[in-house]
Amino acid sequence: MPFILALDTTGDAGSLALANGPTLIEEVAITTREGFGQILFGELEQLLARHEVTWSDIACFASAAGPGSFTGVRVGLTAVKGLADASDAKVVGVSNLQALAWFGSGDLRAPCMDARRGEIYGAVYDGQLHLVQDETVTLYDAWAASLPEGAVPIPQGPPLARAVAAIAWQRFEAGDAQDAASIDANYVRRSDAEMMWREL
Repeated sequence: MPFILALDTTGDAGSLALANGPTLIEEVAITTREGFGQILFGELEQLLARHEVTWSDIACFASAAGPGSFTGVRVGLTAVKGLADASDAKVVGVSNLQALAWFGSGDLRAPCMDARRGEIYGAVYDGQLHLVQDETVTLYDAWAASLPEGAVPIPQGPPLARAVAAIAWQRFEAGDAQDAASIDANYVRRSDAEMMWREL
């Protein structure tokens, strides 16, 4: 089975996961006050070393692609793009909301995450993690009122790397993994800088 190396640097707490096909080998929580860019590669190297896996053994690199911290999203995506490009591996970018929906068990899963400014990021996925209701940023009450009957809210909570790895494996198996240059961020909401620029 090919190895999948997944990471999430999009929030205050991050995580890494190494999987062999659909089987999780290890998930690691990572925290830092200096930014994930300072510790990420060291943590990844230690994870691989513990299991005697080399960079060239990785068939697919995966990252949580947002929504989340704009800086954190860029750190993760830049890392997997560079690693994949250097080793001629594939890349998968996974929506944080889809990764959160992976932890659910119902036919309609409604993941939601804090978007700050009193808003949340939310969406609805089915049991196969296909998007049913578009990802959006809005007030929680408005989003909750828009949910289809039977949709079960899934609040932000668990580390996402294992879910990112599992979803990346499915896409890799289906031939949907991409080349390093092809993946992009999933911001859902434009950054403050972009919004201010448009208002000038």
